Amino acid sequence: FSEAFADSLSILVNEAAVREMGLENPVGARLTSPDGFLNKVEGERTVYTIIGVLEDFHFQSLHHPISPLFLVNHQQNFMPEVDNLITARLEAGDIQGTLQRIERLWEEQQPELPFQYAFLDRDWAELYDKEMAAREVFGLFSLLAIFIACLGLLALAAFTVEQRTKEIGIRKILGASVAGILGLLSRDFLRLVALALALATPLSWYAMKVWLDGFAYRTTLAWWAFALAGALALGIAFLTVSYHSLRAALGNPVEALR
Repeated sequence: FSEAFADSLSILVNEAAVREMGLENPVGARLTSPDGFLNKVEGERTVYTIIGVLEDFHFQSLHHPISPLFLVNHQQNFMPEVDNLITARLEAGDIQGTLQRIERLWEEQQPELPFQYAFLDRDWAELYDKEMAAREVFGLFSLLAIFIACLGLLALAAFTVEQRTKEIGIRKILGASVAGILGLLSRDFLRLVALALALATPLSWYAMKVWLDGFAYRTTLAWWAFALAGALALGIAFLTVSYHSLRAALGNPVEALR
């Protein structure tokens, strides 16, 4: 790296650019600007000298890999076709007042151009707006689906217990324990939930894989996440069914046989 970056013909590149150009000794190499980026004064293509190589860093969203980056100190506006930006660090506090002062300075220097501004943190957040919105939508519908499923299980458990009331009474008279009756009534429901999990797990894995493929850098799908989701589903189903099952198991067998 060189301190000569004040020179408008000096350029900084990142490691991705060095790899793309195949340069073994990039510092000191000379690059010619492409067609369309001409010297404003002479109308010719500009030759830049690489004075330093930056470590790769993300300047786009994680949907994209790190691409070649060129940083030019074009004080004389060698690239008029490129959008030129002024970056300012604002102290926390009177942001609006600071923006008004900057706008006045802008109008003094560039009265023919409109003053437009954006905040870097908001721009970065907007890169993942779709993911944040999808998270909220999926979270809401997941809770709604769990609630509806629990209502269905609760109604089905009530119907099953009602149909097997006399059977439960006879089993209690013959010495069946509360835990045994609870397991008997819950077993069939848990089998259905386990079957649903067996069908849903590969589908959810595939859907998550397709979504993660949209990122340049992706995490692995750990098996324990699916195991934890399955255990939670079985636990919720068991607690839902247990309400009516436990009432039947703790009831008076004489009343059940009437």
